[in-house]
Amino acid sequence: MSAELKQQISVRQSSEQITIRSGTEQWSTQTEVLTESHLKFHYFYFKRLTDWILAAVALIILLPLILIIAVLIKWDSPGPVFFSQERVGARRRTLNGQTTWEIRTFTFYKFRTMRVDIDPALHRQFMQAYIAGNEAMMAALQPDPEAASAFKLTGDPRITRVGGFLRKFSLDELPQLWNVMKGDMSLVGPRPPIPYEVDLYQVKHFQRFAALPGITGLWQVSGRCATSFDEMIHLDVEYIEKQSIWLDLKILLWTVPAIISQEGAG
Repeated sequence: MSAELKQQISVRQSSEQITIRSGTEQWSTQTEVLTESHLKFHYFYFKRLTDWILAAVALIILLPLILIIAVLIKWDSPGPVFFSQERVGARRRTLNGQTTWEIRTFTFYKFRTMRVDIDPALHRQFMQAYIAGNEAMMAALQPDPEAASAFKLTGDPRITRVGGFLRKFSLDELPQLWNVMKGDMSLVGPRPPIPYEVDLYQVKHFQRFAALPGITGLWQVSGRCATSFDEMIHLDVEYIEKQSIWLDLKILLWTVPAIISQEGAG
């Protein structure tokens, strides 16, 4: 799968154009998005350094909490503590003096919040409706229509008791600090989608791959559970166009109240 999904986004700084190219017929596409000219090497270097230091410190400080969560997951339901999944992201590369973003798949980690051997069909169908903007279909697929949020599955019977609590406060995302340390993700950036979601993307949607995927981002702090797919794409591209060290720090600070208010949960 990863070989088939591999693409490159060629960045030409003179015109601030990002072009997405694919070697496969399935994902063959081309588009462009404006970027800020101040995104030089020093920004990405400092961002990577900050990501690694903050993730390492967070893992050390949160280790007791991580162990408690692991015990609760094992007590609550049979199965592994961690859940791993193939996700689609991008990484910055310099080839022949030209800056490129290489789209690739990587292993994404979370605490397990669902029963083992679950059928992904419900989520796949919901995401198809979400990407298409089909609110009627999204409502029809909701397991609990009375408690339903317009743009996320609610009352999902696949979620365990402990899993529901972890998702409520985004604690299931903590293992992604390891993804950050590995360089697969950043603390701040667009969320990495599942390959079957990317298969449904239109040309304009690939613009969100012009950045390293993140644990939190402008979409999350803007109330992701009440945001349509097109609005999510708009927020991701807005972040890519405006990203800076200060914006990253602001988003990290905004994430705390977003989690407490549960605007970014789900």
